[in-house]
Amino acid sequence: MRARMLPFVTAGFGLLLLAAAPALAASGYQDFIVGNAADVVRPTTGLVVMQGGGLDVDDNFVRMGAAAGGGDFVVIRFGGTDAYNPYIYALCGCDSVETIVFKNKNASTNQYVIDRIRNAEALFIAGGDQSDYVKTWKDTPIEDAINYVAAKPAPVGGTSAGMAILSQFLYSAMGKASLTSSEALANPFSKNLTLDRDFVAIPALADLITDQHLVERDRMGRTMAFLARLVSGGWTGTGRAIASDRNTAAHLNPANGTIQVFSTPGWATPWVYFLKTPGAPEVCQPGTPLTYRNVSVYRIAPGGTFDLDTWTGTGGIAYTLSAEAGVLLSSRGDIY
Repeated sequence: MRARMLPFVTAGFGLLLLAAAPALAASGYQDFIVGNAADVVRPTTGLVVMQGGGLDVDDNFVRMGAAAGGGDFVVIRFGGTDAYNPYIYALCGCDSVETIVFKNKNASTNQYVIDRIRNAEALFIAGGDQSDYVKTWKDTPIEDAINYVAAKPAPVGGTSAGMAILSQFLYSAMGKASLTSSEALANPFSKNLTLDRDFVAIPALADLITDQHLVERDRMGRTMAFLARLVSGGWTGTGRAIASDRNTAAHLNPANGTIQVFSTPGWATPWVYFLKTPGAPEVCQPGTPLTYRNVSVYRIAPGGTFDLDTWTGTGGIAYTLSAEAGVLLSSRGDIY
């Protein structure tokens, strides 16, 4: 196994640091590879992996590697390290695993970076802050490269912020603070509720939004507010959402719209939620608590399935949620 990195990753020794800094700013990225650095071409099949953050699920990379035909696996992220490389390489059975760490927007027009992404047989978007991804990649050749891989079709996935950008509609996190449920329910037009659209183009995830860390960070209320804004703003007639807790991943077969759930062993809330609105919210106005009644919810865990085309599931729990003047109520008593 061979590791390769750009010369500036060793910076930190006197004058070497001064020489490396301009190179980093100009290129805007760091690149790390384990395995064979040469490009290979392998047959691929489609798979979309959506993890709600937390500890990575091993099945993500076993199944993505299989769908990649053992080809080249690329991880992209803004900031961070190459820690994914040895972990994924040990699981995916791939020719190589490469992490490209973006440092600024310069890399978004770098032809080497663009080609490495486009040539990938599997692509995974790490967690972080999705506002960095929107600001750095959206409406650039990197967006085109991500969509090129998805359209092959080849396996594409993301965790936390990486999951957030996979759907047609997304919480862009452009506010000063991460949006909480209490803030969103009290004022669905909060300055921290920022939405965007049409970034990653995966047809099976059209006309919906995702959310992550759901139970862990009590985000069901903000997911409801996202849906209210999408419908009241005319972005969609029927709001739909896929929301996952941490340590839990939804695996979508884009060919038939079916979803399976995988989770890290022993996690107490390995749940993925599918929400659908009945129409327009009763009250969705600036500075006013949200009222939105009878939003349908279907929750599944490993062993359950969900069909996006028919919006029906098996092996799960069905109930409804209502926001009444900013207070979230559940038909089953438990919001989650």
